[in-house]
Amino acid sequence: MKSETNAFHIGDTVEVLDEAIKGKIEAIDGNQITILTEEGFLLQYGTSELVKVGEHIQVSNFEAAKVKMEKSQPKKRVVQIPKPKERNTPKMEVDLHINQLVKSSKGLSNFDILNLQLETAKRQLNFAINKRIQKVVFIHGVGEGVLKEELMYLFKKYDNLKWYDADYQKYGLGATEVYIFQNN
Repeated sequence: MKSETNAFHIGDTVEVLDEAIKGKIEAIDGNQITILTEEGFLLQYGTSELVKVGEHIQVSNFEAAKVKMEKSQPKKRVVQIPKPKERNTPKMEVDLHINQLVKSSKGLSNFDILNLQLETAKRQLNFAINKRIQKVVFIHGVGEGVLKEELMYLFKKYDNLKWYDADYQKYGLGATEVYIFQNN
């Protein structure tokens, strides 16, 4: 809704709305305008971010309120939409940290803790296979890698499994995701 007085032309002096930057228009490419600042920098801005400097420029309260509203709106995040097959398959999480498995690990040796974790993993994996759950994430933590190695040894005993590092953004390096191939 720009009137002819607000149209931008090469050579016009403009100011940036939200910054103390002033310069001359060097190039116009659609809604992108390149300005040469008074400090000698070439910067690009959208037409909605600039205002022409001059004596006869008038901005209505409506236009000012509209710009303020646009600036106060949070930017829309791009949300990744999972594929239909992935969306409907429940993902089971099994946290194998010892404090999640027992009330107190006091008096348990490292061997006892590892066996308890592996028995839990085996029991949960069999449960997932029986309930036809395709994906299971085993949260093992980073540590020294002993539990992770023992889990790999356990997974190798099954023919219908594929495993890989779980989503790094969600779990970091301390989780393995298991995909269970369903036989009809």
